[in-house]
Amino acid sequence: MSARDDILTLLKQSTPITAAEVGQATGLTSMGARGHLERLERDGLVHWHEEVAGRGRPRRLWQLTESGHERFPDRHDNLTVELLNHIRTLFGDEGLDRLINEREKAQRERYRQSLAEAESDDDKVRRLASERSREGYMAEVIATDGGWELIEHHCPICAAAESCQNFCRSELAVFRDAMGPDYVVEREEHLLQDGQRCRYRIRHRESE
Repeated sequence: MSARDDILTLLKQSTPITAAEVGQATGLTSMGARGHLERLERDGLVHWHEEVAGRGRPRRLWQLTESGHERFPDRHDNLTVELLNHIRTLFGDEGLDRLINEREKAQRERYRQSLAEAESDDDKVRRLASERSREGYMAEVIATDGGWELIEHHCPICAAAESCQNFCRSELAVFRDAMGPDYVVEREEHLLQDGQRCRYRIRHRESE
């Protein structure tokens, strides 16, 4: 990928960050990163805001614009929504629920097989993230004091989920089933409820 694409991908996966942090993550100098960011700004793909933190000059924090997010498009989103509407018209909400349940069943089986081979708790969570990344969710795992955070930086079914919220209910149920009864999985941030991404907290039930 080009430096331009590297920066866009980094901003997709990050909270707002400085040009220096962009440079450090992509191997560019701060000045080089700033130049790329300014060109991306002129193209309408990124924008910045200033943040005051204590004394000193405000920090300029960069993030993607809506057009920047659209560089990571949902695949076939219009067709998907159209098909869902046809299913609802022909078979009602019950038919749509059956479709979602079949998708959920296939995911459960695939995730169970992958997670069953995990060699540790950490490996188990990271295998779940790997499965999600293969499906286009750009998933990342961050270890915390009480467990893990599973962060999904992209939602390839966003258009479908907006059309039918049961897709999101289904995914949380699949995570809980895949991790098993010894774990608690909670959604902490939701893309469709004004979140910047979907974020889940995973911990051992005994740690409650």
